[in-house]
Amino acid sequence: MRKIKFKKSRKASVNQLEYTGSHKKFESEMQLFVYDELDYTEYDDFEISDFKTGIDVKKTNWINLHGLNEIEIIEAIGGFFKIDNFLLSDILNTTRRTKVEEFSDTLFFNIKSMLPTEDSDNISVEQISFLIKGGVLISFQEKRSDFFTHIRERIRNHSGIVRSKKADFLLYLLLDAIMENFYVTIENEEDKVEELIVLSKSSADPKILERIEKHRDNFNFLKRSIIPLRDSLYAIKSLKEDEDFKVIEVETFSYYSRLHQKSLELLEQIDSDMGTLESASNFFFSSQSHKMNEIMKTLTIVSAIFIPLTFIAGVYGMNFQYMPELQYENGYYTVIGVMVLIGIIMLFYFRKRKWF
Repeated sequence: MRKIKFKKSRKASVNQLEYTGSHKKFESEMQLFVYDELDYTEYDDFEISDFKTGIDVKKTNWINLHGLNEIEIIEAIGGFFKIDNFLLSDILNTTRRTKVEEFSDTLFFNIKSMLPTEDSDNISVEQISFLIKGGVLISFQEKRSDFFTHIRERIRNHSGIVRSKKADFLLYLLLDAIMENFYVTIENEEDKVEELIVLSKSSADPKILERIEKHRDNFNFLKRSIIPLRDSLYAIKSLKEDEDFKVIEVETFSYYSRLHQKSLELLEQIDSDMGTLESASNFFFSSQSHKMNEIMKTLTIVSAIFIPLTFIAGVYGMNFQYMPELQYENGYYTVIGVMVLIGIIMLFYFRKRKWF
């Protein structure tokens, strides 16, 4: 899992744009959707030179950029839409927390998208940034992914109300799709926690505890990512009373309130799952302690049985010349019989007391 480091990471200068993420092998590609309630146009392999002819300010425009390695493309987008350099820096700097920046004609939002990694206990992380300005929504993804495939299909097929809404509603749909990834990730973590609980009941392997601690780190990481998302969504919801902010229409704010409620549900679910994980950890230690107690009880019983036998063997191991039992013809067999009888009596007594 690639962790987000807020203090130790190398800081990128605001005036020097530099991509700090790990998905550096992906080439930059742009896609443009232009639509309204009557029709839509889709452009693949969209270029910077096509901005003036492709973008229609009378309709909703969605520019989706995959890959952040080609800085000149980011700079060209910033120059065309007159985006401040510090926002471009936040798009490229993947160590940033989830945040929202609002201006009278611009809304910027970046978020961490998370999905479980196959055949691993790790979590895959990707930063996605959104910017709305002048009726145009621009989304910046570190790599090509299929998070928004169903939204593209809804635009193409005129499914639902997306084509009748503006870019602010489209942003809601995109954020909702990313938040669904949190549910998928949490559900995957829950399945693995249940598996660990079953394993902790049948195995004393220390690797189980290592995996428990790994998933505890995963839940803490998810929580640290959702808390700033919750705060950002609350900040958007609070903009409803700001008369100077025109990027989001009044009737659309209710959709962002739903996202805020989802973030609260995610945090509650994580808290519940961390409690379950704590129970799994406690059960593992309790199971280990119980097994150790069983071993110690067995060893104690064996030791208790051999204490009187050792005493008898010690008495007859003394080298006194005048020991009367030494002259008995069947003395050896008598002593051995007494020792066996003592052992049987003690076993019977321990069994009757249910000590084993």
